[in-house]
Amino acid sequence: MAWRTGRAFNEGRAVGKMAVALGPSGWWQRWRRRLSAREVSRMLLLLLLLGSGQGPRQVGAGQTFEYLKREHSLSKPYQGVGTSSSSLWNLMGNAMVMTQYIRLTPDMQSKQGALWNRVPCFLRDWELQVHFRIHGQGKKNLHGDGLAIWYTKDRMQPGPVFGNMDKFVGLGVFVDTYPNEEKQQERVFPYISAMVNNGSLSYDHERDGRPTELGGCTAIVRNLHYDTFLVIRYVKRHLTIMMDIDGKHEWRDCIEVPGVRLPRGYYFGTSSITGDLSDNHDVISLKLFELTVERTPEEEKLHRDVFLPSVDNMKLPEMTAPLPPLSGLALFLIVFFSLVFSVFAIVIGIILYNKWQDQSRKRFY
Repeated sequence: MAWRTGRAFNEGRAVGKMAVALGPSGWWQRWRRRLSAREVSRMLLLLLLLGSGQGPRQVGAGQTFEYLKREHSLSKPYQGVGTSSSSLWNLMGNAMVMTQYIRLTPDMQSKQGALWNRVPCFLRDWELQVHFRIHGQGKKNLHGDGLAIWYTKDRMQPGPVFGNMDKFVGLGVFVDTYPNEEKQQERVFPYISAMVNNGSLSYDHERDGRPTELGGCTAIVRNLHYDTFLVIRYVKRHLTIMMDIDGKHEWRDCIEVPGVRLPRGYYFGTSSITGDLSDNHDVISLKLFELTVERTPEEEKLHRDVFLPSVDNMKLPEMTAPLPPLSGLALFLIVFFSLVFSVFAIVIGIILYNKWQDQSRKRFY
């Protein structure tokens, strides 16, 4: 995936070289005298845009650009976190805001916490970059349980799936740090997996989510002394999950699934849970980018909005929609007409019975 390799590192190095080139002495001083004021202002504006990082950036060989969406992003000093109506992010459970990170759960038993965006996301194509850290005192296989990143219909719903509700509707990406299935030997934990749910499936803890996962990979992310990142990219019904956990500023492939259909208007969030085993689960930043992608007319027809998550060539159990509750007027009308029908049936029955009795008397006499 060369389109993302070492981007932050290379940009920082390029800006540093440019800063040296723009020093107070050398060839720049001689060249500046030849520039008009208008050209100087244009160059300064370009430098400001490069330094701010707020403009669109091309992220692929094709016509794909990204735009940072602040209403769905979170970074230090975490001013948008709180309980007020103006807050963009809400905490739940044992989650706490610290100066350098947001701690979802501390390294203590039986804790759970979550961080949820208050603004629903209506982007068609997007990329979420998650900067996180998992660390604690537990030794090999004596730590848990991990964290999850969500894009779901419901928010702020505590439950058993890494601190979120079971039978969720949407996408879940799990960084599982403890193997619950004792007999399995082929997987090495920590392990990253993904699941799409329409509300009909349960996450199988005893089997570490195997029956419902779309794919996964090993990710050694505990107690590292450098930054660890996860990126979730959703473009043209194509779900890609990559990680940067080696300290090399390079994305490494983990999961790639075509034909993933996710509705718009869902919420981003992250959650964590500990049981008998524990860890510190920290989130340093969440950055969501809108991706602008060119589509052919055929793709426009194929990529219409959907109302329930699904994956092509993967059969999900059908959801039976619950019947809406009856209103007071509807209930009254049902009872009224039931009584009228009952009275009418009784009257007809009495009339028919009387006629039958009259006919019986005539035959008798």
